[in-house]
Amino acid sequence: MQRTSTATQLADRFREAVAHHAAGRLQAADALYRAILLEAPGHGASLHGRGVIAHQSGRSDVAAALIGRAVAAEPGVAAFRANLGAALRALGRTGEAAASYRQAIALDPADRVSLNNLANLLQAEGRTDEAIHYYRRALACRPDEPAPMNNLANALAAAGRSAEATQLYCQALALRPGYAEAHYNLANLQAELGDLDAAIASYGAAIAARPDHLAARNQLGAVLRQAGRYDEAIAAFEAVLRLDPVNAEAHSNLGRVFVLQGRMVDAGARYEKALALKPDYRQARSNQLLWLNYSDAPPEAIFRAHRAWAEPVERALPPPAPHANARHPERRLRIGYVSPDFRAHSVASYLAPVIARHDRAAFEVVCYADVARPDAVTARFQAMADHWRPISGLSSEALAERVRLDHVDILVDLAGHLAPHLLTAFARKPAPVQLSWIGYVNSTGLKAIDYRLVDAVTDPPGQADACASEQLVRMPGGFACFEPPEGAPTPGPVPSLGAGHVTFGSFSPPSKLSDGVLDAWSGILRRIPGARLVLKAAAFDDAGARTHLLDRFAQRGIDAARIDLVSWIANSAGHLALYDRIDVALDPFPHNGYTTTCEALWMAVPVVALAGERHVARISASFLARVGLQELIADNLERYVDLAVALAADTARLAELRRSLRPRMAASPLCDAQGFTRQLEAVYRAMWRRWCFGGADWPAAG
Repeated sequence: MQRTSTATQLADRFREAVAHHAAGRLQAADALYRAILLEAPGHGASLHGRGVIAHQSGRSDVAAALIGRAVAAEPGVAAFRANLGAALRALGRTGEAAASYRQAIALDPADRVSLNNLANLLQAEGRTDEAIHYYRRALACRPDEPAPMNNLANALAAAGRSAEATQLYCQALALRPGYAEAHYNLANLQAELGDLDAAIASYGAAIAARPDHLAARNQLGAVLRQAGRYDEAIAAFEAVLRLDPVNAEAHSNLGRVFVLQGRMVDAGARYEKALALKPDYRQARSNQLLWLNYSDAPPEAIFRAHRAWAEPVERALPPPAPHANARHPERRLRIGYVSPDFRAHSVASYLAPVIARHDRAAFEVVCYADVARPDAVTARFQAMADHWRPISGLSSEALAERVRLDHVDILVDLAGHLAPHLLTAFARKPAPVQLSWIGYVNSTGLKAIDYRLVDAVTDPPGQADACASEQLVRMPGGFACFEPPEGAPTPGPVPSLGAGHVTFGSFSPPSKLSDGVLDAWSGILRRIPGARLVLKAAAFDDAGARTHLLDRFAQRGIDAARIDLVSWIANSAGHLALYDRIDVALDPFPHNGYTTTCEALWMAVPVVALAGERHVARISASFLARVGLQELIADNLERYVDLAVALAADTARLAELRRSLRPRMAASPLCDAQGFTRQLEAVYRAMWRRWCFGGADWPAAG
């Protein structure tokens, strides 16, 4: 006959089970809990113990069932409800988890673990104000404990309360100087605020406290890159790879630095490595797409790569919900512009004149600004917009929901695959009509973006249409208009008349200086032995970028003494005044200049360009054609070199251009903001009518 254990014996066995559990002997503990439950099926503490073991073993579904039984058996035990919350959260049942944490807190208001876990859950859901409340309560339970301070500081930082967050991080670090996570989180906040030197020091402190902190090492490299300290950034990423050779993020980050240094072959190899390690790494694939735009790859191959990025994104999303926008073809339309560049950035030179001139009787403007550090240009855009939506830190899903709630009719992407981007928000099709314009030089690859604005020069009909997921809409007056910079100095005389030698120049970054470009420019310098070349880019603050470029010229027989490398000039007038040293500007290829071309022309410096076979290689050709300088567009490399050499020798022609080019450009379609905006609005209206009528043929006027 089976004998029943006494209460004392059960208690002894339970204490033994707890001891095994605490020592990590989970199988022994579970066996004892099971034995107890055979005799006392409602023994809540043993049900709870088995549930905790199941959760620790990754079986959260079993854990939730067992701990749920423990709660039913002993509803007044706060710890049971707290651990039930943890199991439910692991299962993604966040609403039930939050309720369980709240019940635990009601039973034990000083349960700082449940307070902290509830706050973590609320913070993950974006309910930052509620999270801050519970983090404060958790901290009140142990005011001298650094971890709750760190958690509260994270929430305050997310809420934009930077000063309070900084103070709390510092308090936590005063209590625990070697607290790596607080150093790391403080560094992230400092980087977000633009205090790069402080961020670099804080990342260094996090790494000193925990040398295996790979995230801190990766972020240190990213901030060093942002600060223009490329060789140090490379060292930081290489340190990650010594610790973790298969760290895909470090490989991709190295690729980004190599692009900035102009080491394009090395960059391509790093992106390939990152994607081999992590095929679904979207940011690395976007980085690779940017790199491809600088390459000589065929347009078809580049388009296939863009679709390879887009297809998994599209497959992962459900079909978009129907749009509730009223299908009235002539009503006032709400246009949404999405960009990280509502700030001092080249995109502003093309976007600001349009937003300023939109017909507000027919169009309402919503700006979705992914701008972490606003500036004076941001304030200008905000003043021009009918509605201003700061979206920095917002997820793609949240942005898509915001756009739907705003009832945007036409949503315009102005970033493409440039980081940071929110193309996955566009993939959710939050607006009835979506298009891509000016920010990116290629197809996005997304079928959810209906149109892309180009012109007949950048994208002649034919191959360009076959290499775009969007329908190409060719603007009759060109794909963009340029707003000349305020305060630009008056162009000076032809530089060679005073210098005694011809000076060529380009203000493009090293990433655009392909082998073909260096071959052509070296050929030009050989044809004119006394000529010099001025190259300006922020990257030339970096020794590695300078050395790499000069070595490439040396390989082509060009002495470094003939090349002047100029780095960043913060003052716009000083930057533009440098054009007074340039007789002829040389456009790079296959990735042409963009704003650099327009600024050179505004400073009355002629630009010699090579028209390639895709949009990015035909931008300067479009600008030159609209200013009436088609004679400076070459259709092959030999012609490009000949044009540059001939123009440099034609002092009279250069002098005439110095006198006439700025007024000529000001009167051209390239700077006709009013005319361009009316054309753009006509295109928007045609797109809208097409949607209203169910996708009829694209109007001939478009």
